[in-house]
Amino acid sequence: MSKLDDPFEVLAIDEPLDELAARSGEFPAARPPFPLPGASIARFHGFDLEERPVVIGVPGLPHELVPARTTIRLTRSQLGSSVVLLFEGGDVRRPIVVGVLQEVAGPDATPESPRPLVSVQADDDRFVVSAEREIVLRCGEASITLTRAGKVLIKGTYVLSRSSGYNRIKGAAVDIN
Repeated sequence: MSKLDDPFEVLAIDEPLDELAARSGEFPAARPPFPLPGASIARFHGFDLEERPVVIGVPGLPHELVPARTTIRLTRSQLGSSVVLLFEGGDVRRPIVVGVLQEVAGPDATPESPRPLVSVQADDDRFVVSAEREIVLRCGEASITLTRAGKVLIKGTYVLSRSSGYNRIKGAAVDIN
């Protein structure tokens, strides 16, 4: 019976344990079971219905919208920004946003405050929604559109205007039918 066969014999081993285990075939060499990708870049597309960030351009899924987790706070003003991703367990379907790439400004560039896409103001008496070009309220086949040029477009399969008082139509020209 050799010293290696006796389970109660204390051995002094001079070589590293992982080399010994790999040589003996008892244990596989310590390597990750899958290749771990480095950081990747994708585009911040928006938020899903549960307010989770959604990214597009994930390596291996170039045109697919993928919900992500994040270590930073993302805002709507960052829509379209390039984001840095890591992948949980190396799975490209489980991205984690770890940062937003900053645009490099030239030496003469002055920082601009980002313009809000839509502004909403509310108090006890008024609720004001403002946009630069157009606001559209839509439900099914019905819509109300307000444009920058001052047009109000009301569309629907059935439009009713009812008033308990005077119902007035006023304009430079009024065209009925």
